[in-house]
Amino acid sequence: MPIGSYSTNYPFQTPNPYPMKYKKLWLGFIVVIVGSFSVLGYYGSEIYRQAPPIPNKVISTSGQVVFTAQDIMDGQNVWQSTGGQELGSVWGHGAYVAPDWSAEWLHKEAMFFLDTWAQQAKGTTFDALDVETKAMLQARLQKQIRNNTYDPATGTLSISDLRAQAIADVSQHYTGLFMQDPALAKYRDAYAMKDFTVEDPERMRKLNAFFFWTSWACVTERPGQDISYTNNWPSEELVGNRPSGDLLIWTGFSVIILIAGIGLLAYYYASHKEDELDPSQLPKEDPLLGLKATPSMRATLKYFWIVTALIVVQITLGVVTAHYGVEGQALYGFPLADMLPYSVTRTWHVQLGIFWIATSWLATGLYIAPAVSGYEPKFQKLGVNFLFICLLIIVAGSLAGQWYGVMQKLGYGENFWFGHQGYEYVDMGRFWQIFLLVGLFLWLFLMVRAIWPAFKREVEGRHLLGMFLISSAAIALFWAAGLMWGQHTNLAIAEYWRWWVVHLWVEGFFEVFATVVIAFLFVRMGLLQTHVATATVLFSTIIFLFGGIIGTFHHLYFSGTPTSIMALGASFSALEVVPLVLIGFEAYHNLTISRLTKWIRAYKWPIYCFIAVAFWNLVGAGIFGFLINPPIALYYMQGLNTTPVHAHTALFGVYGVLGIGLMLFVLKGLSTRRRWKDGVIRFAFWSINIGLALMVLISVLPIGLMQTWASVKYGLWYARSMEFMQTDTMEVLRWLRLIGDTIFAIGAGALAWFVIGLKTGHSLEDDIDVTSDFNVPEESQTKEIPVEV
Repeated sequence: MPIGSYSTNYPFQTPNPYPMKYKKLWLGFIVVIVGSFSVLGYYGSEIYRQAPPIPNKVISTSGQVVFTAQDIMDGQNVWQSTGGQELGSVWGHGAYVAPDWSAEWLHKEAMFFLDTWAQQAKGTTFDALDVETKAMLQARLQKQIRNNTYDPATGTLSISDLRAQAIADVSQHYTGLFMQDPALAKYRDAYAMKDFTVEDPERMRKLNAFFFWTSWACVTERPGQDISYTNNWPSEELVGNRPSGDLLIWTGFSVIILIAGIGLLAYYYASHKEDELDPSQLPKEDPLLGLKATPSMRATLKYFWIVTALIVVQITLGVVTAHYGVEGQALYGFPLADMLPYSVTRTWHVQLGIFWIATSWLATGLYIAPAVSGYEPKFQKLGVNFLFICLLIIVAGSLAGQWYGVMQKLGYGENFWFGHQGYEYVDMGRFWQIFLLVGLFLWLFLMVRAIWPAFKREVEGRHLLGMFLISSAAIALFWAAGLMWGQHTNLAIAEYWRWWVVHLWVEGFFEVFATVVIAFLFVRMGLLQTHVATATVLFSTIIFLFGGIIGTFHHLYFSGTPTSIMALGASFSALEVVPLVLIGFEAYHNLTISRLTKWIRAYKWPIYCFIAVAFWNLVGAGIFGFLINPPIALYYMQGLNTTPVHAHTALFGVYGVLGIGLMLFVLKGLSTRRRWKDGVIRFAFWSINIGLALMVLISVLPIGLMQTWASVKYGLWYARSMEFMQTDTMEVLRWLRLIGDTIFAIGAGALAWFVIGLKTGHSLEDDIDVTSDFNVPEESQTKEIPVEV
């Protein structure tokens, strides 16, 4: 169904008088993709080869079999069913209210050794000893606990009888904590754990086996090396876990690369700076005014209703989750943890954030594809509606499964397939993962069939359309990385594939897709010529992916990976920050655009969202990202509240605000031509952004910096302990978050009210939009204009 006729009335449609040579840019893109994924694949195989081994059995000197491989693997499944990385963390990845179980187990096990020896030698505790005796016992401990006694020929891990006793002692503590020991009630409250987080003693025994294995990997030296499987993470002086020389060297190298990259990009920007926008060359009226929405384009409206609802629910869950930090088992006295424990609310908070951001972006793609091609394929609306139903089923089904898993109502296999996988951002059961993958390929099919007619035409925009199709295909394909681990996959290997999804899917190709979509929007509005947009998109993609693909490894410094992963991750992830240094120019460019002509001002709030995205890209992804990125910084900060500083300002500040901006842009195109009332949407925009800033600056960031001090001075276990986190100062800082959270939540409510008002009319003025810089006859305001690039 053609929905427009070809015309050359606007700048984005005019032929380029100086045809650009895209060959070098496409060649650069191909080299970056092939080269980067070759490196990612090769060193991924090294992670498989050098992952911490899971012993067939752990046996004491006296012959006692302490644990078997099946115990450890089943224990990993139990951990996942409790919420996994949504309740405390392992190897620094996960939530931040409860301890890091691997670091805390290691400290408790070490203290059992030292206290036992101190009692035998001096009849007192280790802390009461003199400095010389302490040093002697620590050296004795390090010699025993760091020595790798795993026999790869038999798959047996041999331990001393004293270590077996230490394991039994720590296991007893965790059994009481995860079940219902009254003496540990204050710990459960501090850690936001419900009573009977684990209900079955046998499941608890296996969970202890898994925790022991994760701590064993933290302290046991790799064969032939003097560093542990986790590169000596966490910091723990008692067992000799200190930053390695390699860690310090690659930290310095990453800073040098960052400085060099900034210099080179600044030179390129200065030498290729585009001319300033000339308002006289812009369209005199809104080029989108006459765009006739097709049935499938109009069918995307309900997606944005769901996006709005999910935003409100997600932020509400975020408020509840944050409150668990000060009242671990209740909400202002109400025993909410009995029905919705912390690990469930945090899971849903994270999962719904991914859902609504992705839904907004994907729906924008479904809206733009027919507008770009000028063609509505047969049954396109049916496909859009069917995909919407699938989305609702996936959201409801996956959230319900996660609740059943955390409430311990599913077996190991059922939880893996339908419940809670325990891996942050990809918590949904395997069945729901596959269902979503099918949905993404259906979305890709709908996108390709709608855009393909435009791609086949010999027009300048073909290169930009090519990037549009490639980024769309990548969104579908890279979600499949989440299917690469199984129910019993080694945690180091599962983490490798998880970050393919989190870093490459969410932070990588979604960003490329967003860049292309924004370029299309500005081209359609006559604010960019096609050849300029194409060159900019290709160059930006090359720069971003050059650092971003291999930079995935910076998440894996301490996840049971070899030193080469740290070297590559530190070097290439530093390059990810380079483009963000010049992001202020993008913000200024978008601000200038928003003020050029009267009709552009009708798109003020979508464009302001793009400006906010540029700001949060610099602050959240750039400054706060690099704060925790160098190996020496992350060595002490991994698993602390400095990470959610980056996560909130980058995930919501960049991707979330961009999703809101894209939603507003589409709603502007789908709504009537009446002007929007500025009051509510202005309040929502500023409240959301100011609330996010306050949440971070007066609460989460100070907590993270204080934890960093504690981690450097005493070790990560202490920075995450109840003794440190429940001090009066930390309590005040957690309550201060209420200020930013409240402003932020009110802003989200105002946004929802505004979107509802576009349907009911209370967000609309009585008069029509100002669509030109001169008096336009009414009939010209409703004419159809071409929709083709």
